[in-house]
Amino acid sequence: MADELLTVPQVMRRLKLGRSAVYDLIRSRRLASITIGRSRRIPESAVREFIAHELEVAA
Repeated sequence: MADELLTVPQVMRRLKLGRSAVYDLIRSRRLASITIGRSRRIPESAVREFIAHELEVAA
């Protein structure tokens, strides 16, 4: 089953972060994303992996 591709606003809501913070994560390659045309999309699995990694680092 393929991952759902999320928009930046959807990721902002899930992570409770602002637009700049989400784009900073993308720019720093801490959050994987793809560009389709002029739209940025983030695979749902990338959000889960980001959260898991952050939890590991915090532990």
